[in-house]
Amino acid sequence: MQGAARDRQSTNGGVALPAYRLYRLDGAGKITNAEWIEADADEDAVRQAHVTDGARFELWERDRLVAQVSNASR
Repeated sequence: MQGAARDRQSTNGGVALPAYRLYRLDGAGKITNAEWIEADADEDAVRQAHVTDGARFELWERDRLVAQVSNASR
């Protein structure tokens, strides 16, 4: 996948932040919602993802799976 969606990054004081994609999952593991998260590091992105409503999610940075969280691990 090429284009603006894959390469989405913003700047903060001239420094580009990594863009992470948060996918909220239902009980069957199907995506119900998706949103962008910008963070300095993987740990920050995971922390932001935990603050959202979804207790089950996958967090990706481009084609790299950063975290996979289910209700049981929360």
